[in-house]
Amino acid sequence: MFLRFFHHVRLTAAVVLWFSCGVGNAWPPSDPRSSGDEAQLKEEIERVQKGLLPAAVVKGSPIRNMTLADRMFAYHVTAVSIAVIHNNAIRWSQGFGTLKVGGAPVTADTLFQAASISKPVTAVAALRLVQSGKLNLDEDVNHYLKSWKVPTNGFTEQRRVTLRELLTHTAGTTVRGFPGYAAGEAIPTLPQILDGVPPANTPPIRVDIVPGTRFRYSGGGYVIVQQLLMNVTGETFPQLMQQSVLGPLGMTHSTFEQPIPMERKVNAAIPYRATGEVVEEGAHVYPEMAPAGLWTTAGDLARFAIGVQNALAGRTGAILSRELAAQMVAPQLGKRGVMFAVGGSLTNPYFAHSGGNEGFESYLVAYESGNGAVVMTNGDGDSGFDLTLEIVRSIAQEYGWPDFHPAEHTLSTVQLNRLEEYVGCYKISSGALVTVTHKGDHLFAQVSDGDSWEMFPDSETQFFSKIADAQITFKLDDRSRTIGMVLRKYGEDTEAKRLF
Repeated sequence: MFLRFFHHVRLTAAVVLWFSCGVGNAWPPSDPRSSGDEAQLKEEIERVQKGLLPAAVVKGSPIRNMTLADRMFAYHVTAVSIAVIHNNAIRWSQGFGTLKVGGAPVTADTLFQAASISKPVTAVAALRLVQSGKLNLDEDVNHYLKSWKVPTNGFTEQRRVTLRELLTHTAGTTVRGFPGYAAGEAIPTLPQILDGVPPANTPPIRVDIVPGTRFRYSGGGYVIVQQLLMNVTGETFPQLMQQSVLGPLGMTHSTFEQPIPMERKVNAAIPYRATGEVVEEGAHVYPEMAPAGLWTTAGDLARFAIGVQNALAGRTGAILSRELAAQMVAPQLGKRGVMFAVGGSLTNPYFAHSGGNEGFESYLVAYESGNGAVVMTNGDGDSGFDLTLEIVRSIAQEYGWPDFHPAEHTLSTVQLNRLEEYVGCYKISSGALVTVTHKGDHLFAQVSDGDSWEMFPDSETQFFSKIADAQITFKLDDRSRTIGMVLRKYGEDTEAKRLF
């Protein structure tokens, strides 16, 4: 507790000082704009900083904007980098805060771990090999794998694993994500990771669902893609990614090298946990490069997003053909968006991807019509991600996007005896416990893995958070007794059974 309070004090001083003195370098620093346009750009950036928005509001109530400095303090985040895309070009890219508490200022060139946003970057590299005829999306991947093969079992005998299925999380592969390796820990080889052999800290990557029959997010599938691309090209993964994607798109500050080279490390943000403590051993190492290994900047990820926008539009010189780019946002097994998440309307869709490694959270969103944004933070877990969404809502408001606005709820009145009925402990499928208490006319929900929300009623059984993207719906039996709940977080539903 003392360390945490001490961190609060130091973080407050660092953030207030930095924001009072201005912000990091804006991109492009030497762009020959008129003085009027420069003034307008400065006003836009200032409004984005002062216009952060919560996930939900009560209908008819005034919306209370929040400042970036205040929200960084609230979420224990010292470093944020933002890039805004407007009309298929980077409108601005800028850093805020410091690399660590008391550290150097964040600039537009500050590096962050992109985590799972590495996956669509990897997918583009794979699709470029498809475009050149070196790979087939629907061929058995064991045809290409040399040093390691997908083990045959009852599931793969029914249907062979293909590259399309690995890229779209429909191959039935196991292992959702990776914790990485702290400094000083032994780093496993790729075959050791694939087979779950020490010092690998994750289980073997195997197929336990008939391929092509179900969507299930799998970082493990992308490790297989990593091995496949290396076998086909004969290059190291960082080399092939540099040649096929990072270089062609002008992502000059980006690398898949793990660990990060020392010459780049000096300009990298230091990771922090959601509690406010620094990750003492520093950034984790991710030999699982394809699903989690990209070090990059918000500006470079914006260049990547623009590259995908150009390909989807069929523009000359795009990194992919229009047909192959369309595969990245095409429905698979009835699900819209699998290499990217897909949202928006049918007439104005967007593609997006989030990423979270130990001490880093980021979010990329881009409309096919030419707008978008990238937000990168050195905050961990839902705290860091909630901050990215609050910033995206501010950007959406400033640039007139049709989506990413606070959800409106109608505040209802619930009888005290009903609120007391909901009080108790609930167990979700992951094993985490949700403890519900009540105070006055609303509830509090505390998840054992750290999440905590103040929940307000918009009906007798439905409650919402005004800050986070979280809702709870209580399930009642025929006698109106509470038997469970459905927790919706970031649009995904998880059921929880009542324990007591």
